[in-house]
Amino acid sequence: MAGHSKWANIKHRKAAQDAKRSKVWTRIIKELTIAARDGGPDPDSNPPLRLAIQNAKGANMHKETMERAIKKGSGEEAASLQTTTYEGYAPHGIALFVEATTDNLKRTVANVRMVFNKYNGSLGTNGCLSFVFDAKGVFTITNENLATKKPDELELELIDGGAEEVEKDEEITTIYTAFDDYGTMQRKLQELEIEAQATEIQQIPKITSALDIPEALEVLNIIEKFEELDDIQAVYHNLELTDELLEKLGE
Repeated sequence: MAGHSKWANIKHRKAAQDAKRSKVWTRIIKELTIAARDGGPDPDSNPPLRLAIQNAKGANMHKETMERAIKKGSGEEAASLQTTTYEGYAPHGIALFVEATTDNLKRTVANVRMVFNKYNGSLGTNGCLSFVFDAKGVFTITNENLATKKPDELELELIDGGAEEVEKDEEITTIYTAFDDYGTMQRKLQELEIEAQATEIQQIPKITSALDIPEALEVLNIIEKFEELDDIQAVYHNLELTDELLEKLGE
């Protein structure tokens, strides 16, 4: 039974990883389609498309999948796609900022409202969380891509490009900029010939709130339910991911 249980856990983790990758690909396909629709299929003259292709490569998306998404950008289906956001609260007062790309706003808002209601959250009005989140440019770069750069010189260059904060772990370096410096950092990385694994605007909480484990798990559950919706691109929150919570999630 122990062996069977272990195999069941392995299958569960693999299924979760596959589902997560599928969700990431779905989000990026929409980014590619919209970028191609709005600026044309040539990445050399379309910076948003160039960045979407970069994100797709960072997610190991197949070339054929990227090409289909870009081609789709010139079709009628792409014309109906639009982006929208929703703001509200999860259980225990945790703020949620939800981003969606959809071809049917009525369907999307109905699904979003259903998740808020079913999992003890509350949908607010757009702008109600402006005091909680700041829009930031976020650039994720593998440390391997920075290996040839001198740390002191690189730091000065990144500051010149608008870096407000730089976080580094064993594999990844993450750069944060103000929203207005997003384009400046893009140009700086191109100038330095540094290819980012992913670049995007994210909603970063100004302050976070810690909860007891059972309450935190309720919040993570509603976030997961949002992420399972096809139209949802990203969900941001201000729950503090404490060491105790991360240890619980790793069990």
